[in-house]
Amino acid sequence: MKNTLKLVLQGLGTVLPLGLTIYAIIWLATVLEQLAGQVLLFIFPRTLYFPGLGLIAGVGMLFVVGLMMNMYGMRHLVTIGDRIIQKIPLVKSIYASIKDIITVFQLGKSSDLSSVVSVDMGNNIYQIGFVTGAKTGKRLFPDQDRVGVYLPMSYQIGGFTMYVERERLTELNIGVEEAMRIALTGGAQSEKTAPRKKKAPASANGDSKESN
Repeated sequence: MKNTLKLVLQGLGTVLPLGLTIYAIIWLATVLEQLAGQVLLFIFPRTLYFPGLGLIAGVGMLFVVGLMMNMYGMRHLVTIGDRIIQKIPLVKSIYASIKDIITVFQLGKSSDLSSVVSVDMGNNIYQIGFVTGAKTGKRLFPDQDRVGVYLPMSYQIGGFTMYVERERLTELNIGVEEAMRIALTGGAQSEKTAPRKKKAPASANGDSKESN
């Protein structure tokens, strides 16, 4: 009986991630189809509409928004709108929570994360962190050689930033996305061990050299 239950749980663990991924994709496509489809039906006659047109229009709209975000002045306008929303009670809490979740999923692709390091927490304990830039640390602590390091929390959406002395950091030979996955899952999904380099990350001359 125990072996049967164990096999069932193993099968569930194999199927569930794929099933949830497919479900999320279908759900997102359905939402785009419904929302964009209603707008199209309001503008164009029903005879021109066909299933899937709303999805195509929704993806196209998101593409255009992405292009607009790279235009001069658009980021400033978005920042102004963000500040306005942050002043609305209740709405600001929901908006900030959603924004934080999206930020965490985008960290692996962020150019601000220049390298993965282990932080010496004392008592022979090390924690995985991500160097977010030396310039800020130099500006905040001009008399100390400190580096901004982001430390994510396992099985949670969030983390905190520490400004650590450079000598307490050891650069890890591992990619940002894999390191983020290890940190968020508590190392449960990682079977690879990354060797630690003896050299601390980057010089304080600039963020662009931290990954070397």
